[in-house]
Amino acid sequence: MPTKMLQISTADGQADAFAAFPDGGGRHPGVLMYPDGFGIRPVLREMAHELAGHGFYVLAPNLFYRNGPAPVIELPEHIGEEARPAVFAQLMPMIEAHTTERVLSDADAYLKFLTAQPEVSAGPVAVTGYCIGGLLATRTAAAHPGQVAALAAFHGPVGVDGPDSLSKLTAEVHFGHAESDLTPETFGELNQALDAAGVGYTSEIYPGTVHGFTMSDTDAFNPAALRLHWDRLLHLLSRTLTKS
Repeated sequence: MPTKMLQISTADGQADAFAAFPDGGGRHPGVLMYPDGFGIRPVLREMAHELAGHGFYVLAPNLFYRNGPAPVIELPEHIGEEARPAVFAQLMPMIEAHTTERVLSDADAYLKFLTAQPEVSAGPVAVTGYCIGGLLATRTAAAHPGQVAALAAFHGPVGVDGPDSLSKLTAEVHFGHAESDLTPETFGELNQALDAAGVGYTSEIYPGTVHGFTMSDTDAFNPAALRLHWDRLLHLLSRTLTKS
């Protein structure tokens, strides 16, 4: 599977990024994949590879490039409960500094770069993301309604901006929630906002999960939920993106 390390010009500098795409040449639908807060690391590269193997060009940017190239902080091979406090002590200032203004400015640059790649086919793209990356994917899709045809977010705080933030969505949506991430009330309010937006969507709580369930290098990992994630994501992309 071909891969590249790339540099994306943004309003604030150069964002390093990882790309994976199918063998054999040709052009493929583009997918912008936002990592979780732990960033680009082996498990994210594996997931980009997996998705690319189904016929997509996958671009995963370093969200915190303003603080340096990935990995921005040193991570253990397995991010267990003992390691999390020290890891989050380093990550939280970067997450808090990643304002909505920065998110949307970066999203403009990422989408412009993605659609200009010679391996990417013309037409709409998809955005997907994990944890905070799910929120970033949601903000990106809402800000680019004519360009983003599919939005998928997994164990992400997708409703944190309030129901009005979803009103501009035109993409078909899949939200895969962890059981521990939202109450029945907030789940209902989120789905009401999607109803009001008038988009096609699925929004479901993955059974037996906690926050971070897709990530195999964490204690939250749930293999069954990861398989369900791939099923939902691939069906969404096959419905919304045209393969050349």
